[in-house]
Amino acid sequence: MPCGLVDPTVIYEFPQPGTLYAEYGDSICAVTEDMDLQLLYSAYMQGVFPWFSEDDGDPVVWHSTDPRFVLMPRDFHIPKSAAKFLKHTPYTYTMDKAFPQVMIECARQSRKGQNGTWIGNMMIEAYSKFHEEGYAHSFEVWKDDELVGGFYGVLIGSVFCGESMFTKATDSSKSAFILFMKAFIECGGMIVDSQSYTDNIARYGAKNISRTAFLKIEEKALYKPLRKNLEVEFEIQVNNAAGGRI
Repeated sequence: MPCGLVDPTVIYEFPQPGTLYAEYGDSICAVTEDMDLQLLYSAYMQGVFPWFSEDDGDPVVWHSTDPRFVLMPRDFHIPKSAAKFLKHTPYTYTMDKAFPQVMIECARQSRKGQNGTWIGNMMIEAYSKFHEEGYAHSFEVWKDDELVGGFYGVLIGSVFCGESMFTKATDSSKSAFILFMKAFIECGGMIVDSQSYTDNIARYGAKNISRTAFLKIEEKALYKPLRKNLEVEFEIQVNNAAGGRI
């Protein structure tokens, strides 16, 4: 149950990106020493997210990127190979059953062109508490009771902000993401924010839009609750896949 650590009526206003730290680029809004939950909530309510290297001793750097890489329900499509895989998937899928473990595995995931991870202890602790408050969610993929894939993100209103995913078995996180998207769309989800371009999400129809356009969409979507329970709908999609109905 939520512990009441976040007051949704209180939003700390972030400076416009590029106004205070223009020498480091036009995406930085603020730099802080900590990342309390009210600040984290306030950030997502303004299209801002933390991205920094804790291992390098960096402070918490808050970004609002331009362009913004997003996946709109109308653009979502499932590659034929992925649809075929889901009809015979060897995996079990769950939601919110192993949030901290998913974050830890995402931190361990080796990524091309990256040395180390931005997911440090501070991030894991903050987002795990955010999860306990009902704002952050994980989607897990299991095989023989082993966690072999998954991803996590932040859900506020009809906006899902995807943060990171990991894969330890073929098509594990990809298939989970497809099931999530089908559930999210069925629930009335309006936009998935992937922040910056990735080949992985691009294959499903994601594209860059301007920061201005993103914030305009988000302004409405953040205050529009999903029309159905996402966890229940996700389970329905999982069962549909098991029945060959994807």
